[in-house]
Amino acid sequence: MSLGHYLLLGAGLFLIGIFGTLTRRNIIGILMSIELLFNAANINLAAFNHFLHPGGVVGMTVALFIITVAAAEVVVGLALVLAIYRNSETVYVEEYNLLKG
Repeated sequence: MSLGHYLLLGAGLFLIGIFGTLTRRNIIGILMSIELLFNAANINLAAFNHFLHPGGVVGMTVALFIITVAAAEVVVGLALVLAIYRNSETVYVEEYNLLKG
């Protein structure tokens, strides 16, 4: 497999993530789509690291950092969703009107 195959896979995942982020009504689905965006970036970083610097670990280190940030994002996002759900009894984005007075 060449670098183009990995980049095509990363671009496909990125497009699926963008589509899911823009079309989902459920906040859990939006968070999952954002995770797809992070994973697409990780695939691209790992592929560039493997093909451009075969012995280097910089790409893998940055990918590990992105995985850590994604895990923290999920924890904070789910905590916010749980707090909002307790008050409004819904997880649909269009029904969130927390900033209205």
